[in-house]
Amino acid sequence: MSMKALLINGSPNEHGCTYTALHEVETTLQQHGIETEMLYLGRKPVAGCIACMKCFETGHCFRDDAVKDIQARLGEFDAIVLGSPVYYSGPTGQLLSFCQRLFFCKEGQMAGKLGASVVSCRRGGASATFEQLNQFFTISNMPVVSSQYWNSVHGFTPDDVRRDEEGLQTMRTLGRNMAWLLKSIEAARLGGVEEPVCEPRLRTHFIQDR
Repeated sequence: MSMKALLINGSPNEHGCTYTALHEVETTLQQHGIETEMLYLGRKPVAGCIACMKCFETGHCFRDDAVKDIQARLGEFDAIVLGSPVYYSGPTGQLLSFCQRLFFCKEGQMAGKLGASVVSCRRGGASATFEQLNQFFTISNMPVVSSQYWNSVHGFTPDDVRRDEEGLQTMRTLGRNMAWLLKSIEAARLGGVEEPVCEPRLRTHFIQDR
């Protein structure tokens, strides 16, 4: 059975530093027999979620854009890699809007898929951005794939990133770990290991009648 990873480039620069890092992960995945698809979000604004709840009725966002397309194709992907440059110690607005709408509607279908995030920065803010992106996975029952270091590269240009030997090695290690985990999960399925069964979801808040 073929396995496929979706890599999402949240940088406004299609072939910039973030792409350079994601491409290193992508190449490694392909070398280990994992099919890949790279999605570039572009430079146009990505609309944010307006909490209209229409997606709960239809199964997809009412906006006709890339979010809706990926929502319809989620079954194709066994892993998702989010990539972003650092904007004030956080991901780009396009990527956040994309993920908030994608996950809000399809959180249940994310369970069991592997997740990883990749960050590029000139100097600082990478750890905070990395942690923020990982929150999408940890709230959605998605195993987070690790590497030998936090998944970041440093540089102001793609050529700078290509000189970041440790950063690129971290990307390759991430790709190898993801490929191994994908194959291990498939071997477990073929061996009869059952997937975890989730309890019915409880949603509480902290306002109580007195």
